Amino acid sequence: MIRPEVWDAFVAAHPAGTILQTSRWAQLKATFGWDWEIVTLDDIPSGGALVLYRPLPLKVGTIAYIPRGPLVDWNNAPTVTTLFEVLSTAARRHQAWALWLEPELLDTPAAQAQLRELKLQPARRTIQPPRTIIVDIAPAEDVILAQMRSKTRYNIRLAERKGVTVRAGTVDDTAAFYALMTETGNRDTFGIHSEAYYRRVFELFLPAGEAALLLAEVEGELVAALVVFALGAKAWYLYGASSDRHREKMPPYALQWAAIRWAKAHGCTSYDLWGIPDYDEETLEAQFTARNDGLWGVYRFKRGFGGQIVRCVGLWEQALHRLYPLAAKLGGYGAE
Repeated sequence: MIRPEVWDAFVAAHPAGTILQTSRWAQLKATFGWDWEIVTLDDIPSGGALVLYRPLPLKVGTIAYIPRGPLVDWNNAPTVTTLFEVLSTAARRHQAWALWLEPELLDTPAAQAQLRELKLQPARRTIQPPRTIIVDIAPAEDVILAQMRSKTRYNIRLAERKGVTVRAGTVDDTAAFYALMTETGNRDTFGIHSEAYYRRVFELFLPAGEAALLLAEVEGELVAALVVFALGAKAWYLYGASSDRHREKMPPYALQWAAIRWAKAHGCTSYDLWGIPDYDEETLEAQFTARNDGLWGVYRFKRGFGGQIVRCVGLWEQALHRLYPLAAKLGGYGAE
């Protein structure tokens, strides 16, 4: 097995590398019931993937899942074919009934055709959000601000005028962060992880400098929080929460601007806002003022920071066992 630090360096340098393909992400998932391995073509990888394995009910087998991978030069057809043969062999060795993957691959007819040639089919579900907004944070801060919508710039400045302050949190802030996540999840009806999960995130990624827990306060009272990750030249906003208290002071805007500045200071040139409704841009713009279900409220907020809407191909699967269609109906094997 390739040394984790060698693999992580490859992920950080790869154009499609993400934090979800790192060995640290594997350690996080291992704490909560997943097995894992890093599968590569060679010791100095030209392609590979972090593969997570989750037991099926009654432990009759597993599901093999590649979050935001594999990492490979998709234009090199022989290498891609060889990599998928190696990945299928590894999955079968773990008694996987299916191989699931969500590559960081733009959703085009050519990409879909290539995945079908590899004996994969599009799944009816998704695990990671296929559509997102990516903000270019390579320019100077004044240019980044100028590319935002005027209302967003106004809210960032309003938060500062109204006394919203942002500080970096530590593992010791886990309980406060979880309470805020619980409040947000109950209000906006979405699921959250356990307090233990977030604590493990902070234990793994904060000391390594690959994430920051940012806390927005008004007169010492915690009112909003987010977690931003960074690897190589890319950053991702994965978790966020806000209270109903002091909402008129716009603390989430102060947080996002602080997160962008943190990512930029860490050498990142792109900032992924991680998840918007899965519709084309024309539909998004036509409906976002009227829709409140799902991620529509999130889109109203995120669109203000500028950036480009992109869509990856989503979840694809390769059946490895004749009974997999039955197992697929059981569900419940997603991993963020």
